[in-house]
Amino acid sequence: MSSATLALAGMIIAGIGLYFIALRPPLLPEDVRYMNLSAAELEAFGPRLAMWLTQVFRVLGGYALATGVLLIALALTAFRTRHPVALAGALVGGASSIGLMSVANFTIGSDFRWALFASALVWALSLALYGFESRASTAVAGNGNR
Repeated sequence: MSSATLALAGMIIAGIGLYFIALRPPLLPEDVRYMNLSAAELEAFGPRLAMWLTQVFRVLGGYALATGVLLIALALTAFRTRHPVALAGALVGGASSIGLMSVANFTIGSDFRWALFASALVWALSLALYGFESRASTAVAGNGNR
């Protein structure tokens, strides 16, 4: 179950990456709200900012897509077989991707903060399930040695 949940978290992160690459506009209403820009200020530098942000979001999307794909690969291989480094990879990869993105979106008051938090919970659940499954298999193995 932990591997399937981590794979689901990877699919969500990969989907976020695809959104950033293909669909996200340079400025969302929440971005303008956070920057507290007037219409005149936005008109003055908005087009240049939009061109730059389009490139920034493509790069961010590429990294999110790559992180999601790598989490899926990890979930289907080393995480499933309980390779010792797999848990560390899932922990660091998830914390530095969906975890940090969720925290940042709460910090800026994003309209997407709860959806990203739910996505981070899927990742966290995979780690909790990994721990539960590891303890359960250790207990079963311990009982077999008596």
